[in-house]
Amino acid sequence: MNDCLFCKIAAGEIPATKVRETDRFLAFRDIDPQAPTHVLAIPRDHVASLNEASDAELIGSLVLFARDVAKEEGVADGGYRLVINTNAGAGQTVFHVHAHLLGGRPMRWPPG
Repeated sequence: MNDCLFCKIAAGEIPATKVRETDRFLAFRDIDPQAPTHVLAIPRDHVASLNEASDAELIGSLVLFARDVAKEEGVADGGYRLVINTNAGAGQTVFHVHAHLLGGRPMRWPPG
């Protein structure tokens, strides 16, 4: 998608602080972190939101990719939160499906 911020980051057209990448996924630091560890995990292929996702394997693999990032970032054992906001009412501001990996501090419940 030509005007998608995350597609441009995935293509290397916009710089980001990458923490992990594969041929299918990219993880990079959030520019407005809400926790000591705040990484965004995205598929390289454009899917606007979870509502538009039709490939269960892609979404499942995205979750496992984010889990691996949590391990590499050192937050897996202490605990982390994985959040996928869907549409504006839930706080999605970039319409390219992505998971927020948050860790490094206690998480409260309810979250929102």
